[in-house]
Amino acid sequence: QVQLVESGGGLVQPGGSLRLSCAASGSIFDMYIMGWYRQAPGKQRELVADITSDGSTNYADSVKGRFTISRDNAKNTVYLQMNNLKPEDTAVYYCKIRGYWGQGTQVTVSS
Repeated sequence: QVQLVESGGGLVQPGGSLRLSCAASGSIFDMYIMGWYRQAPGKQRELVADITSDGSTNYADSVKGRFTISRDNAKNTVYLQMNNLKPEDTAVYYCKIRGYWGQGTQVTVSS
């Protein structure tokens, strides 16, 4: 019933850019917060960025100035624009809307 479909991941060179999107469908009535998390191999899942319904944003220190989170409430979609990507950004990225998680999309930053 509730589905979060992620897209936009892939392989990119250092310094490159990717834009992730996550579209939600189903009976999600409370979408106050939408967010992106990531998990690198052997590491804990961490918050990358989140955004509230009124547009307030929060970013991990490691991505500030490089990543931008946004949302389109009409489309029930959250985006993550990632610029100046670094190898340490390599991880599986997950979107989260309230208590629901996406399947994850792989982002690999490598030469």
